[in-house]
Formats: sequence, structure tokens, C-alpha cells
Amino acid sequence: MVKSMTGYGQASVSSESGKVTVEIRSFNHRFSEITIRIPRQFLQIEDRIKKRVQEQIKRGKIELYIGIDGEELVTKSVKVDWSLVKEYTKVADEMMNKTGVAKEKLLETILFQDNVVEVIEKENESTHLQATIVEAVENALLQLVNMRQEEGSVLCDDVKKRIVKISFIVDELKEYAPTIVSKYEKKLYKKIKDAVEGQLDMDEARVITEVALFADKSNIDEELTRLTSHCQQFLVILHEDEPIGRKLDFLVQELNREANTIGSKANDIHISQQVVELKSEIEKIKEQVQNIE
Repeated sequence: MVKSMTGYGQASVSSESGKVTVEIRSFNHRFSEITIRIPRQFLQIEDRIKKRVQEQIKRGKIELYIGIDGEELVTKSVKVDWSLVKEYTKVADEMMNKTGVAKEKLLETILFQDNVVEVIEKENESTHLQATIVEAVENALLQLVNMRQEEGSVLCDDVKKRIVKISFIVDELKEYAPTIVSKYEKKLYKKIKDAVEGQLDMDEARVITEVALFADKSNIDEELTRLTSHCQQFLVILHEDEPIGRKLDFLVQELNREANTIGSKANDIHISQQVVELKSEIEKIKEQVQNIE
């Protein structure tokens, strides 16, 4: 089954311990690369999540974000530097005596000074939320996989149409290519005949040799045969139940190589035009294959 490398999945799951929201995105990438962002107190399940993603997605860049809302995640406490408070209190007494400002106002100001009162947050490990996180990841991952499969189906249909078009062009060239030798032979005879204008005898052997050299130089039978084989392989690989992107990418390179060779051998305007069509379709296939897992 053809799968796209791009997709998105999102899921939220709530429990008594809190609410977990998961977003997962995938992008084109030559290899498998997974990035997971999760609160620190749950890092112990990061590898478990990564392995689950790898079971479903073999190739692509994956970004997975896990957000958690819950009162149990953080415990807050207040730490007071009493020795510093004592010193500030002495200063407040002196300031009250000298300025007449109420001591309560001075102490209220002191409470907001740095290092006097500090709020400490302690992250709690909640085993209750681990199951909720895993469930949310599974749900989001399922959405992502479904989207990748749907997009993959569209890619598959498009690539198949283009492979069929390439095959049609190749078949047409197989019928047309042999005619260019006879055309060249007639053209060569006419050119020589017009040049000598009956004053000299035409060297038949030389003409035959020139025609044979042209036929050998312009022969594209092997390239057309390989193009047919590559197209057949392409269609077979599209139905394989495993990651196929790299295989298809290799075949696209081979298709392009054969088309270039035909173009370099072509000594005929019609073949040159068909090569342009071939390369156009191959380039479009290449763009689509870049997105296949």
C-alpha cells in the first residue's frame, strides 16, 4: 500500500488525573526521524512512545507534542528566608522611627523583595497519567496513519496514470523508430544524387556503409526495452506492502537516464518531441515519489 509521508493527527483524552492532548505531524524525509516533546516527569515513557510510532511509520520526519493539564502535575510550596526577614524587620524599625511610616507598610514592601519569599514548584510523577498519555498517542497516531494512507492512495493513482502514459509513448516509439533509418537512406540517396547531378557514378557501397553507421548510432531499441521493463517494475512495486519510496526513487532515476540516452541518440524531430514528453512525465513522477514512504 502506498503511503504519503505527510500527515497530521490530534487527540485529547481526559482522566481523573488530568487532560492529555497530543498532536503529531509528519513530513518528507529521506530517513526516519522522530522528535517527541513531553513534560520531563514523563520522560520514562518516551522510548515506549517512540517505538510505537516506529511500528506504524517507517520513513519520514515525525514531530509529536504532548500537552498535559492537571493539578497533580506540580506541587507548590513557599520558602521563606527568615534570617533575611529578621534583618529587614530591624531596618523597618529604624525607618519607622526616622520617617514615621507605618511599620506594616514597610513589612508589606519587604515581602516583595527578592530572595525573601520564594515559590517552589515540584514536578510530580503521576503513574495514573501514563496510561492516558499512551491512549492519546495511539488515537492521534491512528489519525495520522489514516491520513497518510488516504494521501498515498491519491499519489498512487496519479503515478499510475503517468506510468501508463510513458508506456504508451514507448510503444509508439517502438513502432516509429525503425522508420527513421529508411528515411535517412532515402534522404542520403537524394542528397548525393543532387550533388553529383549525373556526372559521377554513385558509390552504393559507401551509401550502404553510411546508412549502417547511422542505424547503429541512432538505434534506441535497448533503451525502449529498458523503459518498458522499468514501467512494469514500477507498477509491481506500487502494490508492495512495505515502504517503497526509495525503490521508486531509484526507478525514476533509471527512467530519466534512458530518456536522456534516447534524446542524445535522436536524429529525428518526432523522437525529440516524444523525449520531451517522456521527461516531463518522469519529472512529475519524481515530485510525487518524493512524498511516498
